[in-house]
Amino acid sequence: MPGFEDIFNDEEVRAYIHHSNEIMGAIGYTEHGLAHCKRTADICERILRKMGYDERTCELGKIAGYIHDIGNMINRQDHAQSGGLMAFTILKGHGFSPDETAKVSSAVSHHDERTAAMVNPIAAALIIADKSDVRRSRVRDKNPVLTDIHDRVNFAARKADLKILPKEKLIKLILVIDTEICAVMDYFEIFLDRMILCRKAASYLGCNFELIINDIKLL
Repeated sequence: MPGFEDIFNDEEVRAYIHHSNEIMGAIGYTEHGLAHCKRTADICERILRKMGYDERTCELGKIAGYIHDIGNMINRQDHAQSGGLMAFTILKGHGFSPDETAKVSSAVSHHDERTAAMVNPIAAALIIADKSDVRRSRVRDKNPVLTDIHDRVNFAARKADLKILPKEKLIKLILVIDTEICAVMDYFEIFLDRMILCRKAASYLGCNFELIINDIKLL
């Protein structure tokens, strides 16, 4: 049975991730390469595992997290849908069943906030995993952090910790922000839509969602 290692070791997939990251850099976006893909994959798997989903669903979630941004190789615009089509071809080529191919492709296709939807548990977990990857190392050029608010917000993040608490039916993102670089409300303003989406995704998984920045609960 094909699994995560088959996709992770696929040089074609790795090339798509590499080129997607280069393209994102060329148009001024933060890092979207192997680091982001691996982190999203691990968090997506952890969410599903903590929420009690079976081993195969957790593995499919890890796959979705790893390949979710390959559509950026085509264009940032509608990259989720492009990525879903690419995922369909890749998974089918590796011999995944039609059912599993559909689940992962659908999750990838619905992870972007403009067209996101909780179409299955993998999609819900992927949304939270993707949107919670806020860290200084994603900023490519440290010079514009004083002028570009998106870079400034990521650069200011000293710590990000996603807590999944199934017994309390709670998922919470705890951030420590350097307020000399970015005000807490700057983060909240820029990422409000993403955090509301995380709340909807958590609700789909049967949990509440909380955003805590510098010990202040904002959501």
